[in-house]
Amino acid sequence: MVANAVMTGGAGAQVPAPVAAAARPVQSAQAFAGGTIRDIRVDGVQRIEPVTVRSYMVVTPGDPFDPERIDQSLKALFNTGLFADVTLRREGDVLVVKVVENPIINRIAFEGNSRIKEDQLKTEVQLRPRVVFTRTRVQSDVQRILDIYRRNGRFAATVEPKVIQLDQNRVDLVFEISEGPRTGVSRINFVGNEQFSDGDLRSQIQTKESRWYRFLSSDDNYDPDRLNYDKELLRRFYLAEGYADFRVVSAIAELTPDKEDFFITFTLEEGERYKFGKIDLVSTLKGLDIEALREQVTTKDGDWYDGNEIETTKLNLVNALGDLQYAFVDIRPRIQRNREALTIELTYEINEGPRVFVERIDVTGNVRTIDKVIRREILLAEGDPFNATKLQRSEQRIKDLNFFEKVNVNTVEGSRPDQSVVQVDVVEQSTGEISLGAGYSTTDGPLADFSIRERNLLGRGQDLRVGATISGIRQEYDLSFTEPYFLDHDLSAGFDLFRITRDLQTYSGYNEQSTGMGLRLGYPLTERLRQRLTYGFSHNSIDDVDDGASTFIKEQEGSRNLSVVGQELLYDARNSKSTPTRGYYVRFNTDVAGLGGNAKFVRGRLGSGFYYPIVAKWILNVSGEVGAIVGLGQDVNIADRYFIGGDTLRGFRTAGIGPRDVATGDALGGKNFQRASVELSFPVGLPEEFGLSGHLFSDAGTLTGLDRTGPTVQDTGSLRLASGVGVGWKSPFGPIRVDLAIPILKEEFDKKEEFRFSFGTRF
Repeated sequence: MVANAVMTGGAGAQVPAPVAAAARPVQSAQAFAGGTIRDIRVDGVQRIEPVTVRSYMVVTPGDPFDPERIDQSLKALFNTGLFADVTLRREGDVLVVKVVENPIINRIAFEGNSRIKEDQLKTEVQLRPRVVFTRTRVQSDVQRILDIYRRNGRFAATVEPKVIQLDQNRVDLVFEISEGPRTGVSRINFVGNEQFSDGDLRSQIQTKESRWYRFLSSDDNYDPDRLNYDKELLRRFYLAEGYADFRVVSAIAELTPDKEDFFITFTLEEGERYKFGKIDLVSTLKGLDIEALREQVTTKDGDWYDGNEIETTKLNLVNALGDLQYAFVDIRPRIQRNREALTIELTYEINEGPRVFVERIDVTGNVRTIDKVIRREILLAEGDPFNATKLQRSEQRIKDLNFFEKVNVNTVEGSRPDQSVVQVDVVEQSTGEISLGAGYSTTDGPLADFSIRERNLLGRGQDLRVGATISGIRQEYDLSFTEPYFLDHDLSAGFDLFRITRDLQTYSGYNEQSTGMGLRLGYPLTERLRQRLTYGFSHNSIDDVDDGASTFIKEQEGSRNLSVVGQELLYDARNSKSTPTRGYYVRFNTDVAGLGGNAKFVRGRLGSGFYYPIVAKWILNVSGEVGAIVGLGQDVNIADRYFIGGDTLRGFRTAGIGPRDVATGDALGGKNFQRASVELSFPVGLPEEFGLSGHLFSDAGTLTGLDRTGPTVQDTGSLRLASGVGVGWKSPFGPIRVDLAIPILKEEFDKKEEFRFSFGTRF
């Protein structure tokens, strides 16, 4: 007599019927009670060895028939993910294990995807060819694909897995994708805001309402990660405006029934606006002179509370303490609110931080770029004291290389509590450029350029460029190469080869040609102060002098060799080199000519600029520059003199002011100049995506000084002044700028230019 008992089970989500075995009723577990297991027989295996199946079970021959342990064996077999169905039954004293193996994936395909590349989908899914197929893994990959589409703003996307059965228990897996339209943001509402309008707050967050003119942006597509970032942007904005109690109560996104748009609602608690009260600085570090650090504190008594200024002060203090050889510091701002007076007293506590050292720096993700290009931007070395501020600056330095699409720098615990491992993970992007350009400017007329550039040559961080520019008055051809870390030190070295032809008939009645080369070497003196040394040699000629040109220009006709040694000192404290909104810079240049050339002179320039945000996005820029050139035993050639006007003094033409031969109208240039500019940049009230900005400006300057003069030469050295308005547009086709400037102080012989227009693009 044979007693039969069956235990069956299933696992995972539903998939098409060909893969799943039919369910069978489970008989009573009491049939497994009593007796000893003499043998375990495995039926149904194809690829898997029976001994492998037995190894997953918790019972072996010689064990008693125990229903609980047999049930554990059943669950263990299902947990392997190798089987679509498992049946356990008893035949006398033999335990029979019948399995249905999960198939092997032969091929994975994607259908219906046009917005997301197949390569991106393949890297996201976990299943691969020659991997065991399971229903749970399929459903997990379906969710991963949906997450990709949601991150790209397509919440209406659907994914249906299809299974095609093949011979030898293999299957093809096809993900049928319906991408659907982009899920936009129909409306953004704010609840609880009294001090700032909805429009003001919408301009602070990154998510935008869907509009036709945002076709070049994805910010009007709903993204839950971006929504969390928007909450942080709102918090920073309110803290910078003095609302220290501000919080975002909720940020809710509601999908419309048609799944085409979202309604987003931010619920806010603004709280009261505070001013800074008493501000103090204390320290527990031995031997530290607190008074010497007070100049690093940018928060002032009586100013509106500003969270950004607190962070700036912390950074300043960390840098200053690092210079004083305090490697381990912990700066904690302690605030005390006075809710009646609406003030916040602030104390910066400087304490000794934990002694943690950098054990190791790991760099991953760089396929083409060699490790040292990344490591040399990291301000910490293995064995150095850990410094969070330096780590943040290192991450920004790596991003500034513009070699990588993503840069993520974080730390993990090392082999000991006092050791930390720095992990740098990057995702590379293309660094090669083929550039065609077209544009127009009032100075140069129509222009076009072409260049081939590789900013990360052979993955070594070197910059190689070959280019040509042709305009109405200028033709320029150049080749340049830069090694940013010459001899593995922070030395920027490079060379330039060029040929330039200028048609200056309109301004001074002659043509100028220059062919030559230049050498460059730059190095830091401090974090913000950098020096650059240059040497240039060129063959210059002035020819095609117009018959009606000034006598003073005709005297300059001919060719000469120019050999110039120069230097530049630049102190740059701006928050951005491309679009500064705060900070200042000071630049000092000197050139000496005469070493091996025909021309001999000393030339110098000193300039500075200051940027200050009056209110949000209203930026005041004040700049000025002076320059002088002195001939060494000879007159200064016209090609070496200064010319002011156009971009350097709006309201006047290029070379529009300064010494001029009034008989011919030719500009002669000058040996000394001064100029200054005040400009206020502001939003024009249109959505930020339009890229429009307004400008109010006043430019002033003077140019004077000649070695020789005559009765037809006018050189008053008087001050010129012009004021005007301008509009800038960061268009999809390139930057466009229109200025209207009216000269207020001028001479009769000056050449005015009230309207200026410039346009340029690269594609």
